[in-house]
Amino acid sequence: MRKAVCYIRVSTLEQSTQGVSLEAQEERLLAYCAMAKIEVVAMIREEGVSGAKPLGIRPGGIELLALVATKKVGHIVALKLDRLFRDAADALHQSRAWDKAEIALHLVDMGGQSLNTASAMGRFFLNMMAGVAELERNLIAERTGMALAYKKAHREAYAPTPYGFDRAGNSLIPNEREMCIVVLIRTWRGEGWSLRKIAQELNEQGTPTKNGCRWHPGTIKYLLENNLYDAGRI
Repeated sequence: MRKAVCYIRVSTLEQSTQGVSLEAQEERLLAYCAMAKIEVVAMIREEGVSGAKPLGIRPGGIELLALVATKKVGHIVALKLDRLFRDAADALHQSRAWDKAEIALHLVDMGGQSLNTASAMGRFFLNMMAGVAELERNLIAERTGMALAYKKAHREAYAPTPYGFDRAGNSLIPNEREMCIVVLIRTWRGEGWSLRKIAQELNEQGTPTKNGCRWHPGTIKYLLENNLYDAGRI
């Protein structure tokens, strides 16, 4: 079946800084399909949706899967693997399901070459690429986690200034008044108070959060789980 559905996706940041706009992707996919003599029956556009979300829960992804389920298309065309997937398990699970349904996945720009899973070699390279993509993602997360742990250990500023500290340049300086509240929160929790009860008590006492808002159970939970306040460091 020489009918295809094309899928294009960008985040706002990618569109503004990396030149992978929806229009640029659409132009590439249409040119590829014309060369491959594949009829495009749908062009699904997804803007501002993270590729980290599984395909099956994105609005455009749901539309794509629904169209494929009608068995009116035999090809899925995207610019790169990361337009469709960022998770190896999701990529492999979905591509295997398409293989069984005899639906070919085409990736138009793979380092200057195209990839087509209608062939055994194409499926082999897809498996390899999915694993490499997930490895890269995990390495980035690992490096980010290590950097954050280092900043916490050395009381260097990171993200918004955490409760209990003030920022002085790139350093975090303990705020004595807020640190007393941190100790009080930990004491109440140790006595068996619920997160909701602690938040309620602080609000009733008129104790503000760092940004002057009300306390919520989630705020209390984050503070209790943040190892920045571990014993011996506050």
